[in-house]
Amino acid sequence: MPTSLLDRPALDDALLHAPGDAPLTLALVDIDNFAAVNDRHGHAAGDAVLRRVERALLGSLPGETTVARIGGDEYAVLLPDHSAESALILMEEVRAHLARPLEDQEPASVGVSIGLATHPVHAPDRSDLLRAADAALLRAKREGRGRVAIHVEERMVLKSNYYGKAALERLAKLSVAEGRTEASLLREALDDLIDRYRDRI
Repeated sequence: MPTSLLDRPALDDALLHAPGDAPLTLALVDIDNFAAVNDRHGHAAGDAVLRRVERALLGSLPGETTVARIGGDEYAVLLPDHSAESALILMEEVRAHLARPLEDQEPASVGVSIGLATHPVHAPDRSDLLRAADAALLRAKREGRGRVAIHVEERMVLKSNYYGKAALERLAKLSVAEGRTEASLLREALDDLIDRYRDRI
């Protein structure tokens, strides 16, 4: 397991010097509604939440992992030799562990949103890995927080080939109203369609 919590410069150095011939996954971990924790329960409770998150990250991940605090309530986890899928399993375990309520603690549970991106699949250049992981983190937050999201291409350049202008405008309005990406809404519609015709598949 990782032995210490690093800072942003140390993370940048680890990213630069990681082996170049194997998958390298970066996870960005953001504590959900952290400002509200400080407002509602006080800064001592906020500090306790930070310690709980750091303990879970340092105590639950493989030894070659790099863990860094890169912002007030944001952490970066660098996982060498891990695909996005294997990193998803590890980070989902951390997320679920933090979400379990603890007695006699305020807040009882800690929600985190996590975004994952892998070099070279999502970021051919390592300098783009942080940006790709951040896009995945934003998607995790837009889709409801308290979840792990892998980077996906959100541009959907072929939408206009299948939908008329009016339908696309309505989709855009629904995306804003629901606080979700258009891609996630279309995936939900596709899942519903498959369920509807499951007996024919």
